[in-house]
Amino acid sequence: MNFLSTFVTFKSLHEVRRLCHWGPVIALSVIAICSSMAILDSIIWYWPLDTTGGSINFIMLLNWTVLILYNYFSAMFVGPGYIPLGWKPENQQDTRYLQYCRVCQAYKAPRSHHCRKCNRCVMKMDHHCPWINNCCGHLNHAYFTSFLLLAPLGCSHAAIIFIMTMYTQLYERISFGWSTVKIDMSAVRQFQPLMPFSMPAFAATLFALGLALGTTIAVGMLFFIQMKVILRNKTSIESWIEEKAKDRIQHYQTGEEFIFPYDLGSRWLNFKQVFTWSGTPKGDGTEWPVHPKCNQHTLTIEQLKQKADKRVRSVQYQAVEDYNGACCPLSKGLQTFFRTPCTEEPRIPLSKGDTILATRGTKWWMYGDKVLSEEQMRVPTTNVL
Repeated sequence: MNFLSTFVTFKSLHEVRRLCHWGPVIALSVIAICSSMAILDSIIWYWPLDTTGGSINFIMLLNWTVLILYNYFSAMFVGPGYIPLGWKPENQQDTRYLQYCRVCQAYKAPRSHHCRKCNRCVMKMDHHCPWINNCCGHLNHAYFTSFLLLAPLGCSHAAIIFIMTMYTQLYERISFGWSTVKIDMSAVRQFQPLMPFSMPAFAATLFALGLALGTTIAVGMLFFIQMKVILRNKTSIESWIEEKAKDRIQHYQTGEEFIFPYDLGSRWLNFKQVFTWSGTPKGDGTEWPVHPKCNQHTLTIEQLKQKADKRVRSVQYQAVEDYNGACCPLSKGLQTFFRTPCTEEPRIPLSKGDTILATRGTKWWMYGDKVLSEEQMRVPTTNVL
């Protein structure tokens, strides 16, 4: 998908507002700091641009920056793809195999899930990512994963530039005890820097080095996690569903054999479901190629079984005092305040006497749903109490 067309086809400024969030602000700040410092170090202190190596180094730095930003903004603004409001399967009998979303007033297509942050049912939802302030799903999974690959590569290159800049500029001033290190710096030492390498420059380079190394490790780990599920043609949510399916079968000793329906049996075939030359993933977001022993609703039927089992295992509670839905309610005690779940999902406001069905929890927080009256059935709720 053409990046320029993404901006041209904006229906409103709502999509641009995704930038006004702590996730994109931090992510873009790290990209800006690492890229600008690496470029400045290459121009001013490290490697002269009139050499072949210096020119290649500079072009590579610019290339990393452009590719990282392209895939980042594509993942953010292209979006995951949403199930149309009021969607129903063509065959009305298939509705018995699907969950109904009362927020979107539509059935959830296979592999779709409702995101409470986006307030829509997302096609092939993997997770809601705060760093792009959007969901990762069907349409932007390739862009998101490409960003996770390119960011560590670009930061690794920048980290090398930072280390060599500090080495070359401080080598003759401070004894590092690196007498065993043999690095040919003849071309670099003949270059006279445009300005002296001062203490503020050293501090800025060291700070950028810390950001680059931290990003390389953290984002690199996320990349390997994403590739692990992509090569099995899964999402992070579906991996969790599969684990729960095995636990359910083992707990009730049903003797069922659960086969994950979307694994095509080949890592290459699974890979091509997400990454294509056109940039547009295969499928329309509602129907998918499946394993020969499965059908389109194998996973959705398993989800319905798990949901029924979840209701059976739920424990009913009654609220004894009001709660306004604050993320970190100081009025409920320090333990509750400091042990708030690390999730962006909004909390459910409660009134004294409300009934709650909790599925799991800790001493201070519970996960579940509030039992709604008929008048409240159309009002969406969240799952953190």
